[in-house]
Amino acid sequence: MIDKIEDLDFSGKISKNELLNVLKKEASKIHMHDIMLASAYIQEDAKYMQAGYREEFVETFTRAFINRFKDIREDKKNYEGYIDNKKLEEFLKVLDNQMKESRIRQEQYFLRLAKIVSIYTTFILEASIHPVGTSFPGGFKLKFENGEYLCPVKEKQLNTPGALCRFCVSKQDKSI
Repeated sequence: MIDKIEDLDFSGKISKNELLNVLKKEASKIHMHDIMLASAYIQEDAKYMQAGYREEFVETFTRAFINRFKDIREDKKNYEGYIDNKKLEEFLKVLDNQMKESRIRQEQYFLRLAKIVSIYTTFILEASIHPVGTSFPGGFKLKFENGEYLCPVKEKQLNTPGALCRFCVSKQDKSI
């Protein structure tokens, strides 16, 4: 049985349930201390944002991490279908490059947690990587309307090398 994301066999089909089981094993190794270190990184990374926006951003992401880990650990659903192996491999390359470039301990914890949460969100739930309600500069928020996730910055981030936006199911919010 596979215990780590890195041990997945990309030469054959990977079911959503198989990936979920691996993510559950990875999530079971995460402790509150890890989440606290990741939260410290989020706070540090956001220190130059405007005060009101920064506080909301830090709270939203910290709460999302805690809730997503709880969701992963408790998810007993049966998911139909298989994941797109090529897309997951590309996704992992982006995350692995970010990990290699990280210089501080808190960022490494954040990336470790973000990897689990973002894979779950993108490949299992097929939901937006950012939580609904996430604020972006200019006062814009990620929305869910008529069965679609609408992101105010998707198109601007598609060519950003480290951004996961190109993998996200969100669509550009055309009202912005």
